Amino acid sequence: MNDSQKNKNLVEAFCNQVINKHDLSGVARFLRDDYIQHNADCPQGKAGFIEFFKTIFSAVPDFAYSTKQIIAEGDFVWVYSRTTGTHTGGPWLGVAANGNRLDFDVVDMFRFQDGLIAEHWDVADTCTFFTQLGKIRPA
Repeated sequence: MNDSQKNKNLVEAFCNQVINKHDLSGVARFLRDDYIQHNADCPQGKAGFIEFFKTIFSAVPDFAYSTKQIIAEGDFVWVYSRTTGTHTGGPWLGVAANGNRLDFDVVDMFRFQDGLIAEHWDVADTCTFFTQLGKIRPA
């Protein structure tokens, strides 16, 4: 199996175990300690990732990430996904729990180094997300 396929398999396992099962105990298996996050809302490093997702999983207990398409090339893996959940837990991104249903698309890009995720970028449908969350009002 080539590195691209190994990286793709690792991202799929990461999304299933950590994101969909909300199992942050497995993060060390997937992320480097010096993990770089290019989303301004998420703190840096493996510890920052854990902190960020603890808040998400608390705010949106049914948070789910379903892969629509995944592509791997060299040290990079791109995932096109659908994120869903209901904001029934604690506050998230400055918004108190309001029971709003979330359903929006995201493209994530992961860069690998030494067999682990070293860096992450995302592009989300933030207009839909922030409207559904109640952070912005519909136009």
